[in-house]
Amino acid sequence: MNKEHFYLDIFSSKEKAIHHCLWLNFKYRNAKITFGIINGPENNYAFVEEATAKEIEMEFLDILPKGYAEIDYNIIRHIRMDKDPLSHWEQITGCFSTMDGEILRFLIHTKMPIEKLIRYELATRGFDKNHRWCGFIKSEEIWLNEN
Repeated sequence: MNKEHFYLDIFSSKEKAIHHCLWLNFKYRNAKITFGIINGPENNYAFVEEATAKEIEMEFLDILPKGYAEIDYNIIRHIRMDKDPLSHWEQITGCFSTMDGEILRFLIHTKMPIEKLIRYELATRGFDKNHRWCGFIKSEEIWLNEN
């Protein structure tokens, strides 16, 4: 087996394997590296890079959602209660955990579109959707065009 392509991570939780996979598929989108989940060796879930799955002749399980549009509070609860959280979830939830509660209530009360705040912030950084420098004018066109 070619060890330079070997990547395998074992999770006892299917949900945590899914969260990890969604994040890394996004993170490595520009490198065109695809990750997926296969059955693990001990009734668990193995997170692998596509080349690794091919080397060990296993197919990805068809369990990955497209995203989090349908996330429910129970899933969020499990993410928040995880004693060893995935780093991206730790950063995301940390932003809200440290924010003043009155600000959070204000955002909900006024129905503030959080996506627009995020799009504006990204537009001011000068990068495109693949995190490549494109300049501030082009970045605004990309991020502030909601189509």
